[in-house]
Amino acid sequence: MSGIDWHYTDFHDLTSVQLYAVLKLRSEVFVIEQACIFQDMDGADLQAVHVLGFQNVSLVAYARCFEAGVKFNEASIGRVATRRSVRGSGAGHAVLEKTIACLFDRWGPQTIRIGAQAHLEAFYRRHGFEKSGAAYCEDGIDHIQMLRRI
Repeated sequence: MSGIDWHYTDFHDLTSVQLYAVLKLRSEVFVIEQACIFQDMDGADLQAVHVLGFQNVSLVAYARCFEAGVKFNEASIGRVATRRSVRGSGAGHAVLEKTIACLFDRWGPQTIRIGAQAHLEAFYRRHGFEKSGAAYCEDGIDHIQMLRRI
């Protein structure tokens, strides 16, 4: 996906404008679009590396990644989101690829575990993730755990 300017940053290095953009995008996608009331600010942001994709000055793609032992025994990725205006353009695939690369750059190549929304299984399979375990409901949405092995 061209036209997106990518940034990787630790929580404490996010500017207030970047943090506002992250929380706004996550709220738009996970709370409003998905009609899901949940505690987005879960305390884990402080330990994450944040992957930010900007078009001009607008945050259009986002994810966060964690080293092994923070969310799961394995390294992990979460809160993958794209702004509605860029969906279908490849931005979702780009943010996932950039997040995997960021995780590998930071902590080395390793297995990654995610808790994926079940309807996105095929999307994550395209990036090497495989279903690992039974489906479960989280915040009213069906999820599955998936692994991307090295």
